[in-house]
Amino acid sequence: MGKYNSFAQAPKKVRDRYIKIKVSRYGFAFGRMYMRIFLTIKERNRNKAISKTIETYRKEIIRAKKHGNECVLTLMNMALFYLLAEKDIQTVKIDALTHPNIWKRKLSLRVILLTIYEWDMGKVTDKNLKSMLIAASVPNELQEELFSALRVLRKAQKKAANALHDNRNAIIAHRDSDALMQLQTIEGLSVKKVFEISAEFYESSKQFMSAFPKVLERAGSIEGLLSYMLKSKSA
Repeated sequence: MGKYNSFAQAPKKVRDRYIKIKVSRYGFAFGRMYMRIFLTIKERNRNKAISKTIETYRKEIIRAKKHGNECVLTLMNMALFYLLAEKDIQTVKIDALTHPNIWKRKLSLRVILLTIYEWDMGKVTDKNLKSMLIAASVPNELQEELFSALRVLRKAQKKAANALHDNRNAIIAHRDSDALMQLQTIEGLSVKKVFEISAEFYESSKQFMSAFPKVLERAGSIEGLLSYMLKSKSA
């Protein structure tokens, strides 16, 4: 209590301020602990579903490679590419919001930013995808739905990358030579801003995740597989 020998000797105004600070500090700590338990339970099924889906695509990609079906292989690779990024974000999301150690919270936020910043579906979208879908007899309306969804997804990722560009060296890559500025930028990293960016990224992915299963189902059907096999041989 500073210059006072005991808490009781301090003026009421000082005591009230001290109590307010303590209550506020413990209140935030309790709130994070409660949210950590709540979010862990809430996200458990989603985490299991993502992990299960990743394993399913792993097996199907290996099978598609053995059969040499490039169309199905490309589609599944695209889906797995997206799911790996989603798994990374899911893994650190709760820590970013609720970890008791502030540096670990900030580090988790930076992992989310790095994942979104570096993610680029263009890396795995084969330039011949459209001709593959045609060969697999995927209807034009489904093709357009998929390509439209991919455009929306790329646009959202580009917007997120632009928003992060100025601070990327400090908050993500440790490339800024001004260490003090780097520290201040990391400490000032906003939870709200990070989750607004990730929420917009997730929102844009809904269109892709809606279109993708329909395209894959058609391309992976008996009709689609036979059509692709016959047209690929005749090409």
